Amino acid sequence: MRLLTHNMLSSNIKGVTNGFPLRIEIEKVVEKQVEFNPDFLKNMFPKIEWKALVNASHSMGYVELPEEVEPSRLDSEDFLHKFHHALLELHLEEGALVCPETGRRFPVSKGIPNMLLHEDEV
Repeated sequence: MRLLTHNMLSSNIKGVTNGFPLRIEIEKVVEKQVEFNPDFLKNMFPKIEWKALVNASHSMGYVELPEEVEPSRLDSEDFLHKFHHALLELHLEEGALVCPETGRRFPVSKGIPNMLLHEDEV
């Protein structure tokens, strides 16, 4: 699961008001090369919750992203490569996503998060 996906997921358990961002528990992380596309990154930037991305990348061992960022940084090739790596090339292969409010664990297996809810959580 890419951090792009993580940045868009939240816990939808009934009654949860603070289901984002999901905490990452890591068993296995892999890096998969993806073709660099600066236009895609520039279009995605406004949709990304930056603090959640930075915290998720830190939890996966990647600390190259700045804590805060202005849109003007999108003019920097170096910044775009770091953003690209964190967003698209780091993959949570095995582990779990944890609801920040309830502690409910959603397993990630072979890079696929299982966000299905139990009957009593709907």
